[in-house]
Amino acid sequence: MLELTMATLSEADSGATAGMLMAETASTAGAVLRVGRDRSVCRLATPDDWLFVSRTHLEFRCGADAAWTVTWLRGSQVDPSSEVRLTVGRGPSQPLAYGGTVPLPPGSSGEIVVLDRTGPRSVNVGFYHET
Repeated sequence: MLELTMATLSEADSGATAGMLMAETASTAGAVLRVGRDRSVCRLATPDDWLFVSRTHLEFRCGADAAWTVTWLRGSQVDPSSEVRLTVGRGPSQPLAYGGTVPLPPGSSGEIVVLDRTGPRSVNVGFYHET
C-alpha cells in the first residue's frame, strides 16, 4: 500500500496549520497516484492558479514487483517553473530531475517538496510505502 498526504503552503500560511489531503492505494501492478492541478486525473490536486505545478506533476506508479516509483512528469515547458526535492527516511534532501524517476524503497517513508521558483509557495507530499 502507498499512502500520500499533501499540504499546500504559501507565505500567507506561515505559522498556520495547512489543510491536508490524503490518498492511498494498494500495491498492485499498474496502480497509479498522481499529483497536479488537473482534478480529472490527479487524486491530490493543488489550487488551479498555482501554475508552477503542472496539470499532472508527479506520478507514483506501482510495478509488477509491487515496488513504487515516483516520476516528475515533463510538462509543456522546456524549463520548469518549480524544483522538486525528495527526502527518504532521515536521509538528506535530494533534487529530483525534471522528467526523472526514482524508486521508493519498500517500507520507506519520506517527503517530496515542489518549490515555486518565483515565490514562497510549496506543495509538500508525504509518502509511506507499506509492505
